[in-house]
Amino acid sequence: MLVGCDFSSTPTKRKPVVLALGACTGGRVQLERLEKLPTLAAFAQWLAQPGEWIAGFDFPFGLPRELVEHLGWPTSWRECMQHYAGLTRPQIRATFAGFCNARPVGSKFAHRRFDKLAGSSPSMKWVNPPVAYMLHAAVPLLLDAGVHIPGLHDGDRQRVALEAYPGLLARELIARRSYKSDEKARQTADRLIARKDLVTALEQGRTRLGLRLKLTHAQHDMLVEDASGDSLDAVLCMVQAAWAQRQGAPSYGLPPDLDPLEGWIVSA
Repeated sequence: MLVGCDFSSTPTKRKPVVLALGACTGGRVQLERLEKLPTLAAFAQWLAQPGEWIAGFDFPFGLPRELVEHLGWPTSWRECMQHYAGLTRPQIRATFAGFCNARPVGSKFAHRRFDKLAGSSPSMKWVNPPVAYMLHAAVPLLLDAGVHIPGLHDGDRQRVALEAYPGLLARELIARRSYKSDEKARQTADRLIARKDLVTALEQGRTRLGLRLKLTHAQHDMLVEDASGDSLDAVLCMVQAAWAQRQGAPSYGLPPDLDPLEGWIVSA
C-alpha cells in the first residue's frame, strides 16, 4: 500500500491529519481513499498497526546539522530526536529564536543541505509554517511505532516512512501559483483554478517522476473542491511515495551521500 500524509501538529476535526491511500501499477497511481485523523493519538494508533506500506509524510524528519552542532545536541539522529522530543514548544521557540537572533539578517535560519534544492522551509522554523513543531509532534510517533526510516533509522521494513514535500511536486507542475489556503477570505477563484490545473497535470502524468494519477470523477472533484489543499497535499505525498516504491529498497531513491542526521526529501 502507498500512503501520503498531510500532517498537522495540532490536529482537530476541522483540520485533521489527512492520509491518502492507494497503489501503483505500471506507472499509474490509483487513489483508493482518504482517511482523516482528528488527533495525534489517532495518528499514533494508525502508525502502530501492523501492515505493509511505503508512506510519504509532509513533515521534516531532521534538524540542520549546523544548528545541532552549534547547540551541542547529540549528532546521532535517534539520540538527537529523543533529546528534541524532551523539550517543550516554548523551550524550542526560545532556543531557536536565540540562535537566529545572534545571526546576521538574511541568514537567520540554519538549513538542511537539500532545502534550497527542494524549496522547503528550514526545519527549525517555528512560524509560517511551524515545521519545527511538526517535527516535534510527529517524529517521536514514528520512533514509538518502530517504522523503518531509510538512511536514518532501522525499523520494521514492512512499514517504510519517507519525508515528502508536496510543494516540490506542485511547483514542478504549476510553478509558484498558490493553490490553497486555510483562510476563507483567501480561498479565491485563482486558487481554485490552480487546483484544477494541478490535478489535471497529475492525471496526465506531466512530471519528471514518470507517474500518472488515476482518480474517479468524484475523487477529482473532491480534490479540486478542498480549498485548504490538505487532501491534495496528501495525494501529492502519495505520488512521491509511489516514485520511491519504484526506486526500490534499500534506498528508495534517496541519495547515497545523504546526511544521516538531516535526512532527505524523497524525489528532491
